Amino acid sequence: MLFLVPGMHCAGCIARIERGLARLPGIETVRANLSTRRVHVVAHEDGPSADGVRAALADLGFDAAPFDPRLADESEKRERAALLRAIAVAGFAAGNVMLLSVSVWAGLVSDMEPATRSLFHWLSALIALPAIAYAGQPFFRSAARALGHRQMNMDVPITLAVILAAGASLAETIRGAEHVYFDASITLVFFLLIGRYLDAAMRGRAGEAARNLLALRAVGAIRIEPDGRRVSVPVSALRPADRVFVAPGMRVPADGKVCEGTSDIDQSLITGESVPERAAQGDPVYAGTLNLSGPLVVAVTAPDDRSLLAEIARLVEAAEQSRAGYVRLADRLARIYAPTVHILAAGTFLGWLALGAGWHTALMTAVAVLIITCPCALGLAVPVAQVVAAGELLKRGVLLKSGDALERLAAVDTVVFDKTGTLTTATLELDESGGIAAADRALAVALAAASRHPLAMALVRAGADTALPHVSELREVPGCGVEGRHEGARVRLGRRDWVGAEGEAAADRPELWLARAGADPVRFTFADRLRPDAAEVVARLRASGLRVALLSGDREAVVAKTARALGIDEFTAECRPEDKIATLEKLRAEGARVLMIGDGLNDAPALAAAHV
Repeated sequence: MLFLVPGMHCAGCIARIERGLARLPGIETVRANLSTRRVHVVAHEDGPSADGVRAALADLGFDAAPFDPRLADESEKRERAALLRAIAVAGFAAGNVMLLSVSVWAGLVSDMEPATRSLFHWLSALIALPAIAYAGQPFFRSAARALGHRQMNMDVPITLAVILAAGASLAETIRGAEHVYFDASITLVFFLLIGRYLDAAMRGRAGEAARNLLALRAVGAIRIEPDGRRVSVPVSALRPADRVFVAPGMRVPADGKVCEGTSDIDQSLITGESVPERAAQGDPVYAGTLNLSGPLVVAVTAPDDRSLLAEIARLVEAAEQSRAGYVRLADRLARIYAPTVHILAAGTFLGWLALGAGWHTALMTAVAVLIITCPCALGLAVPVAQVVAAGELLKRGVLLKSGDALERLAAVDTVVFDKTGTLTTATLELDESGGIAAADRALAVALAAASRHPLAMALVRAGADTALPHVSELREVPGCGVEGRHEGARVRLGRRDWVGAEGEAAADRPELWLARAGADPVRFTFADRLRPDAAEVVARLRASGLRVALLSGDREAVVAKTARALGIDEFTAECRPEDKIATLEKLRAEGARVLMIGDGLNDAPALAAAHV
């Protein structure tokens, strides 16, 4: 069961939700994700229903609704818009009240008339009190929900400090006293709102990886009905055993097996590798992968929410919430913060009374303690520092998605690289070292121009300035290659077995073969070039005493060649996303603090599971 809980604001909320729901009979696991405001609950068959879990969340002081991505996005937008409006109101009020306060404090030195001072106090009250009542609602409502369910959160002492300071100031204004504190109340609200907005902005980035993954799902599918009709349906309507038609250029709408047709499938979403894989009858295909060359009929094997793509997105979310050490520390601090502040304030009030001070002095001193102990540094300074750091890093081409990533980076002792697109350029290039005849190359380029296969496109790029011979009757055979007629004879460019070549296949790089009558087949090999600075980066990391490893979904021979070229001793090939996570978990169990560097969406779960 997955719920959207907009009221989660801090680590204390996570701790309260997870502890509260875990006490329910029949609950197996509870995971609250602060970044996405979601709560994932796994219950036994005899456990509570979804309505029962929602009722339990309501008892804990949180409104919840079944998760809907559209509702989640709308909730985030509404929250940010409300915070911006509150900041505008609080900022306007704080600026004007501060002007009046400066005049009052200056007048105390220069003999301001009591009537004038009282007027300024009343003007400050008229500006500050409505502004506090409006702009302080995010804190007031959160505190009221917590207290209504006999709970504590960090908004309770904030609310208490603001209300007591404003209330005491109003009482002082009524009795004509010299000192009021409307400026402190509204300014406190203003700065805490800024901190909350910046925190919301940083948290909004945390769920981007999962959202980007799910955005690659097909919007709709063409289902083949039992009578042969083709009907357009939403992907969510597909069920196992349904048959769907996937035209070239379309994304596969659901996990399934090919039951008709042959094509090349771009599986970079799953493997991270740029070379497509051939899919024929009986081969599995996965939701979100791209059909490149031929029409397919696919038998669905899993519904949309059980697809490999959806599972990868869930792995990303689970890994993003698994910052165990930091979360546990924040949980402990959140649990003791509010009670400690209240005890300090009450002790201050009683202590001053015991020392013979009047109730007014004791109360104002207790209010000062509450204001001073409000988490302004945590609520404003930390988010500001994170946003400034994120901005500076963005100028240098680094997007900071997690506010505590820089803190965690200092503890890293192991660096794990993906290969394709990270250490290499991810753009295939023709290997010119084989001494291919100009006529063979020109003929191959003429054939390749009829295909959108990545190897064919690489060949076309390499022959951009080549004068091409005339080839007629061009036809692409999905999963095999391209054929046509040149000077009356049939010519083919494609797979080794399809063109009839008997040469040994290249183990460490992709290849295409050209075959024509009266000549030996010609092999064209391609390479994914190393980035110019890859070797230097690896060498500097190793010189710094860091352990360096390589994980890739590419073939063993290709990965081994790359590792040798860069001086990397540890490498693992043919890794799927779940294999990369398993490797990182093994390293973590050994005590390693891993920095994962990758570029593909298939790396998202591993990137989220790493220490950084």
